Amino acid sequence: MNNKRDIELQRYKDGVPSVLRKKTVYTDLHFYRKSDTLVQLTKAFCDRFLPKYGDRTVDQMVQAARSIKQNIAEGLTDGQTSFEVEIKLLGIAKGSNQELLEDYQDYLKHNGMEEWAKSNKERFDRLRTFCKDNSDESAYHPFFTKWTDEEMANTAICLCHMVDRAMERFLELRDREFVMEGGIRERMTAARLDQRATQKEIIAAQQKEIESLRAQVASLQRELAMAKKQKND
Repeated sequence: MNNKRDIELQRYKDGVPSVLRKKTVYTDLHFYRKSDTLVQLTKAFCDRFLPKYGDRTVDQMVQAARSIKQNIAEGLTDGQTSFEVEIKLLGIAKGSNQELLEDYQDYLKHNGMEEWAKSNKERFDRLRTFCKDNSDESAYHPFFTKWTDEEMANTAICLCHMVDRAMERFLELRDREFVMEGGIRERMTAARLDQRATQKEIIAAQQKEIESLRAQVASLQRELAMAKKQKND
């Protein structure tokens, strides 16, 4: 069974242990920022190249892109208290990412266009370098009205692959963390054990101080008794 030494507990300013896990600032994560880019890129792509009415693909693609971003944000926020919820929501985000990837791949196939990763290595390598170096939507936005549909689709496909690989690594880290530390119940137990140990240390220190004070009082009493005896003599 896990004990407090197995789990790294956060602490409040007064030293009291917290059952909450360390907060993950998801906006700092590259795969979250790339997922935000995918939302904006997909909206621009659908607006330019897909029918505005009568095609469910538009709603499906936009919703899939939003699902990636929103489930990452919600999962990592709820993860402070629940490994289970975090892993579940990240799994949903991963599934939505796969759905969006296939939508873009299908678009290229249906329109007789190339998926550069399979047919144009030189062009794909340049694109991959650009996507690797840039996560924020601001780097892509100037091209939303300039790229062709083939260029936008291949950019989205590249981003989807990068988000998938990054989430795969992140989920592995979370999985290992869960195996090592357990969930909220284990953290609650560890926090209580830690607090009890601290309380025992405080009590032991207080008892030691009391014994020291008692010894001092006894010494003073002996000195006082000797002084009275000398005075009477």
